[in-house]
Formats: sequence, structure tokens, C-alpha cells
Amino acid sequence: MWIILGGIVAIILGVLGLIKWWLFFLKALAAFVPFILLIGGIFAIIIGISSIKERAEEEREEAAEQSTENDKS
Repeated sequence: MWIILGGIVAIILGVLGLIKWWLFFLKALAAFVPFILLIGGIFAIIIGISSIKERAEEEREEAAEQSTENDKS
């Protein structure tokens, strides 16, 4: 019960804080969005490179398996 009451109080204080400091919130958001885009872009590049490396490794393994199968025939 105390947790629910604490949550309600936190929501009320949060809304009042946003109303009172709206311009500061917008400035912080304006500074935060480019940072998040930068970090997201870096992660996307890392994931893309990793995916390309995995695909190349799988193709090499398949080629090696086909080569060994052809040698056995």
C-alpha cells in the first residue's frame, strides 16, 4: 500500500516539476536527443559489421562443408 501511495506522490511531483521547469526540460531533451542518436548510430554500425562478419563466416563454413563432401564423392 505504501508503494502505491509513494508512486502516486512521485507522479504528482513529477507533473508539477515538468510544469514548473518546462523550459529546462526542453533544453535537456534538446541536448539528450543528439547524444542518443549518436550512440544509437554507433551501435547500429557495430551490429551491422558483426552481422556481415557472421554471414561471411557461415558462407566459409558452408563452402568448406561442400568441399569436403565433394572430396568424399
